[in-house]
Amino acid sequence: MLVRMRMTKNPISISPDTSILEAWKIMQESQVRRLLVMEKGKLVGIVTERDLRSVSPSQATSLSIFEINYLLEKLKVKDAMTPNPITVDADAPIEEAALIMRDNKISALPVIENGEVVGIITESDIFKAFIEMLGDGKRGLRYTLRIKNSPGEIARIVSLIAEKGINIMSMATFPSDSENYGFLVLRLETEDLALVNEIFRKNNIPVEHIRKI
Repeated sequence: MLVRMRMTKNPISISPDTSILEAWKIMQESQVRRLLVMEKGKLVGIVTERDLRSVSPSQATSLSIFEINYLLEKLKVKDAMTPNPITVDADAPIEEAALIMRDNKISALPVIENGEVVGIITESDIFKAFIEMLGDGKRGLRYTLRIKNSPGEIARIVSLIAEKGINIMSMATFPSDSENYGFLVLRLETEDLALVNEIFRKNNIPVEHIRKI
């Protein structure tokens, strides 16, 4: 799955000289938590709800609402934004975007294609994609298997399941503490628990966990 498949296209953008008050209004009206900051067609920053709060008067202030609005009109987005934000290519794998967010402790990435901004991808987009990859709501069985870390092992398991006419809805692998073994999670489009258990028992494939979904 690529970033372009899950990004929000044509994200809302504002200029660095937009007032903080106007940025708040745009976020509320558009129901978004971040805005890209563009200047002369180029990406120069990103501003989030948290950024706006950091430069806004505290709720405990003695200022009147008129004074607060006056201050928010005077403050500009360039005073709160993160300049030169980290970006990701539209054709990058979605897991690459997730790693960039994790390593840099950020919640969104502007998406670039041929030097131009074409979208934005957020942690919520990646979370939704993860759910889709591992579970789309169809009924069946979810197995966690302990598998040998050797060439062809996953192909062997897939072949055994296919021989019984069972469809694999999704599949994912996870490492273990051992270099010799890992874990394979399968979502199978069947409710025939006995049949699937027999496949793994006959072929000495350890089952770590089973769940009906």
